[in-house]
This record gives sequence, structure tokens and C-alpha cells, in this order.
Amino acid sequence: MAVKRRELLAGVAGLGVVGGAGYVALEGVGLGDDGLPLQVTTLDAPGSEAGQRPVPVPGSPTVLDLFATWCVPCSAQMESLTSLHEEFGDRVAFVSVTNERFGGGLTEADVRRWWVDHDGAWTLGHDPESRLMRELQAGGLPYLAVVDADGTVTWTHRGLASEASLRERIRAVL
Repeated sequence: MAVKRRELLAGVAGLGVVGGAGYVALEGVGLGDDGLPLQVTTLDAPGSEAGQRPVPVPGSPTVLDLFATWCVPCSAQMESLTSLHEEFGDRVAFVSVTNERFGGGLTEADVRRWWVDHDGAWTLGHDPESRLMRELQAGGLPYLAVVDADGTVTWTHRGLASEASLRERIRAVL
């Protein structure tokens, strides 16, 4: 029986996906050029100072949260992040980054108000060019990544993650 071209291509593509996923599972994914962190603009907000910050934080395990103020699951994720920041914040860097563009009705003050309303108390970043989303291949929000002290992404999750699952992933990089 002859193999159809479409079935052959699907099989080859499937092997590529499985192989790629296996590599990421074993080796992790580095961020930025040559594994270096990306510079993100940070906002003046509770737990955050205006300026620039490398993400992930060099030499520190980092929890990276990609969010948007309009995203209902992102708002829900903040409850777990706040709890885990209180538990691990002295040993793990927490960074939340929005890619929303200011203008057209959204201001930096709006993001800051959202941050306060959701009890944010760690670094708040702004990446309107979505460099982090592209680098992490994040296909939606919220998007979480746990990065070890060497800068290797050890876990990613799209959508609302359970506090227990995130806690387990944080403990794995300590």
C-alpha cells in the first residue's frame, strides 16, 4: 500500500514537534541573543521602580508573568502570584510584563491602577513590542514562565495556572 504524500508529511512534522518538545524538556529554552536576558522598561508602581531591567533577572530564579489589564484570567492569576510572591519573594525574582500599548484610551496610570487593585508588589514591566512574547513563543495570555538562576526556561504555561502547580515549578528551581 502506497503512503500518501499528506500522511508522510504529517508524520515527518509530528516527529519534528515531538523531537523539539523533547529537546525543550531536557535542555530548556534560553531567552534573548546568546542566552542573555532582554531589557524591559519598568514602571513606577508598588514593588517596582521606573527604569530598565533585564528579564529574566540574571543570577536569580525568576517567575515571569505576561499579562494584560483587559485579560480576565490575568486578573485571576494575580491572586496566586501575590500569594507565591509572599512565600518566595526573598529567593525568587517576580516580574510581570504587559505588552499593551499606551494611547487610544490606555495610559501608564491605568496600568498602575490595575496593578494596585490586584495587589501587585514586584517588578512591573512594559514591552509594547512584545519581544518577550515572541521569544517565549507565548500564544496567549496569561503566560507564565519559570526561569532558573542560569537563565534557562524550565517551565511555561499558557492560561490560568494553579497556585499548587506554580509553587511546584518554583521549588524545582530553588
